[in-house]
Amino acid sequence: MPLLGSRRMKKMEDIKRQIEELREKIRYHNYRYYVLNDPEISDAQYDRLFRRLVELEQAHPELITPDSPTQRVGAEPLEAFAQVTHRHPMLSLENAFGGEELVEFDARIRRYLRQSTPIEYTAEPKIDGVAVELVYENGKLTVASTRGDGYVGEDVTPNIKTILSVPLTLMEPKEGRPIPELLEVRGEVYMEVEAFEELNRERINKNLPPFANPRNAAAGSLRQLDPRVTAKRPLNIFCYGIGEVRGATFQTQMELMLALQQWGLRINRQYIKLCKNIDEAVEYCEGLEKDRASFPYEIDGAVIKGNSLELQRKLGEKSRSPRWAIAFKFHPNQETTRLIRIEVQVGRTGVLTPVAHLEPVEIGGVTVKRATLHNEDEIQKKDIREGDIVLVQRAGDVIPEVVMPIVSKRTGNEKKFVMPKNCPVCGAKIVRKPGEVASRCPNPNCPAQIKEALKHFVSKGAMNIDGLGDKLITQLIEKGLVREPADLYTLTKDDLLKLDKVADKAATNLLNAIERSKKTTLSKFIYALGIRHVGEHIASVLAQHFGDIEALAKASEE
Repeated sequence: MPLLGSRRMKKMEDIKRQIEELREKIRYHNYRYYVLNDPEISDAQYDRLFRRLVELEQAHPELITPDSPTQRVGAEPLEAFAQVTHRHPMLSLENAFGGEELVEFDARIRRYLRQSTPIEYTAEPKIDGVAVELVYENGKLTVASTRGDGYVGEDVTPNIKTILSVPLTLMEPKEGRPIPELLEVRGEVYMEVEAFEELNRERINKNLPPFANPRNAAAGSLRQLDPRVTAKRPLNIFCYGIGEVRGATFQTQMELMLALQQWGLRINRQYIKLCKNIDEAVEYCEGLEKDRASFPYEIDGAVIKGNSLELQRKLGEKSRSPRWAIAFKFHPNQETTRLIRIEVQVGRTGVLTPVAHLEPVEIGGVTVKRATLHNEDEIQKKDIREGDIVLVQRAGDVIPEVVMPIVSKRTGNEKKFVMPKNCPVCGAKIVRKPGEVASRCPNPNCPAQIKEALKHFVSKGAMNIDGLGDKLITQLIEKGLVREPADLYTLTKDDLLKLDKVADKAATNLLNAIERSKKTTLSKFIYALGIRHVGEHIASVLAQHFGDIEALAKASEE
């Protein structure tokens, strides 16, 4: 019997060895294929390795580990995404719209550092995707999250694991840097244009609505509660930097990027360039814009970073962006269309905003029907009239705005805009204080202000009450169920079932979302209140200073 037991143990050890060897081979070939774009074996050979690993793990499920290549898809669907606080904020970047602004950025840095010699920069394409953070502990992927508001994101670990170009375990290089104890990697999840078009063809064939553009498709795919859906979407990633790292040091941004690649992470090696000075960086950006259409994925600019990490440390960060990096933005997409009419909308603080209703036009893959006109002064300065043919752009490729009228196409039937003297919703006489461009409705009980305040309160950056959209808020107000944010927390299932198109499950989900919102942070709660001049950053500063809502409530104006 002892001999039999010894043989069994030897056989099991042999199986363990085979499994680990197969995992190592598969990880290596994933690295060759996804990171280096230089495969050493055929797809058929890779498939045979993978199938053999699956067979062994199925026969011996006790040997399956979370970081095995076979475990990319396996998590159960989620009820909701958990929140993840970033150790270091994922800040946004300041924008430069042209070479002159890049030169000014360089001059500003050198003034700050009191440096006259040229500064070395790295430059790379700005991928139009979804920013994420991957946390590796002792080489294993433990958490993956979205950027969120820069401070708190959503835990999308099961979904990220389905992306084949994301290593579940980092590669220990034979030569070079050992894997750090902790490594927070920042990257951009995206979808190539060809894959996006194929996905949309499939959706149309299934009578599903197509995605507007690759970025929306990537974002929608990453936020699926069921990872099995994400696994079917052709997502990819480029890594571009780090948050916190323990157990490794670097001298330059380029050195850091090459280390990431060595550990098995995918970087945009083909297009990362080391620039000796700002003139080379400007030349790179202008060349990139000319070649923009030739890329297999969408880019909306370039990112310029000071190459020296010591320089980055000295420069530090502003409240919203690092001083040592800037995004060069391409010229925005523009199209002409007819401005049908101008509607005046009332916001949550009573500000009246003129909005242009347009003949639908596609700009950058998005159908634009409305665009901002900012304020009365802006309309008068540009002489924009109802009936005009106008030039419309997605400013920063995001917010549609009317740039100018095409005066040469006027027929004489166009109508000049006049700001109403009374609120278009409640009829109160509007006011405009000296020195301000904004006209306001002074009535705090204006239905439009109540509705917009509620929309702001439940929004993602505020209390993040998922499922409570514009139409439901309108119904809640019209039926007298809600007049202020506090009323949301007294709603019952019976209340919700009185609303149109709200079934039992939807009512339960909405009540659960309202309950989850009670666990928000103080800064998000302050922001949700919609206090005038208090945006996300000021809300965060107030939360840090006062610590709790009671202390803030007792604060004096000074």
